[in-house]
Amino acid sequence: MIETHPTLAQQEFIAKEMLHRRNVRILRIMLLVLFLALWELCARLGIINDFIFSSPSRMTICFISMVKDGTIFLHTGVTVMETLVSFALVVVVGLATAILLWSSRSVSEVLEPYLVMLNSLPKSALAPLLIVWLGANQKTIIVAGISVAIFGSIINLYTGFHEIDKDKIKLIATLGGTKLDTLLKVVLPSSIPLILSVMKVNIGLCLVGVIIGEFIGARQGLGYLIIYGSQVFKLSWVLMSIVILCIIAMALYSLINLAERRYLNKK
Repeated sequence: MIETHPTLAQQEFIAKEMLHRRNVRILRIMLLVLFLALWELCARLGIINDFIFSSPSRMTICFISMVKDGTIFLHTGVTVMETLVSFALVVVVGLATAILLWSSRSVSEVLEPYLVMLNSLPKSALAPLLIVWLGANQKTIIVAGISVAIFGSIINLYTGFHEIDKDKIKLIATLGGTKLDTLLKVVLPSSIPLILSVMKVNIGLCLVGVIIGEFIGARQGLGYLIIYGSQVFKLSWVLMSIVILCIIAMALYSLINLAERRYLNKK
């Protein structure tokens, strides 16, 4: 077996690319540190009101206190669990519905206008109705998370299914394949990058939906902590919860992004 070695030009390109990525990471960290330092300095000098705007040190003290009594783990765990459950249901129901629409022209023509209409509705307006219909419980919050992502997911998947290479579909039909053969051997395998891309969007939308639900009908979770903190003027709770939500969103997105990269590298 003949071994191939990268040329000098390729080595230089790889070195430049690695240097660029390292510089980007360093600049990101420096920008974050600078922002936090300016925030803390402005709070200590009285340029901003630290009671209203809090400060990194006050949030850190608040976080340590809630770590000691375990409440932060409870609220964070509840929000993450509700997000993952709603995300899993969005993936399953969204994919199944998109397959149904793809397989039946009549069903798609009947349901498509309603899906577009429901997708355009402001989902925050649905949350109070869900509380009235289903009660103030965890099931309602999960449904709120689903409602934010499900309709857009179905539309994107269904549209993507129709953009599959027509020649491949014709080949399956020419060889006597059924619609199920077309789905399993052409449509779904070709749509994996699309499905992963839609999942990356949906995980963030589900988190947003869960937080909206927790704002209105929860006694646990980061959304509840934000609302309760704003009501009793514990704004360090509010800002700390927002920071934790940002970290959760980045972590969940990174996991799906990692799965997408591994799939693309295998191809």
